[in-house]
Amino acid sequence: MTTILFQGDSITDCGRENSGGAGYEQNQMGPGYPGLLKSRITCDYPTQEFNFINRGISGNRIVDLYARWRIDCLNLKPDILSILIGVNDSGHECRQNGVDVVRAERFYRELLQWTRDVLPNIRLVIIEPFTLEDPKTPLAYHDEVRERAAFTRRLAEEFGATFIPLQSLLDKAVAAGTSPSHWSHDGIHLTPAGHQLLADAWYKAVMSL
Repeated sequence: MTTILFQGDSITDCGRENSGGAGYEQNQMGPGYPGLLKSRITCDYPTQEFNFINRGISGNRIVDLYARWRIDCLNLKPDILSILIGVNDSGHECRQNGVDVVRAERFYRELLQWTRDVLPNIRLVIIEPFTLEDPKTPLAYHDEVRERAAFTRRLAEEFGATFIPLQSLLDKAVAAGTSPSHWSHDGIHLTPAGHQLLADAWYKAVMSL
């Protein structure tokens, strides 16, 4: 049995507590990239046993992940851990409750080290946080999220994690001639097409090894 755990904020959560029915399990993976990956992996590997867990929580920052890490990660003993976090660390500054870039990197590194210490054989997958152009999102916000994206790349290399360059993938998709709103309806949350783009990249990077 291979346990795959998805962790993060609303992009990972994606309404998971309200989804299900008609052949789908209630309150499980949600319709976003974790649910898409469960569908794809169980289709392509029908004779293998997987345990898929989604613990993304809307609004979470890196410090929120850290606060619930034992119960929502370490105690679950995942074989593969996938993390997408960072945009709320900037976004919550509108309520003066954000986490600055330097402190966020420190917490992220401590979280990864804690995980490696407890689960030395775990496979880590780090997804790059992103933003896309949107009239409601100021330029400074984009710049700061890109600083967070840069340190996630450094941490992935430091901890031997598989890195999913989501910002780069979205930028490339937009540069090919599509509107940013095709991939993200507000510059922060992915559309169904955006979730599929991420799921495809994750599957190619993780399941091909």
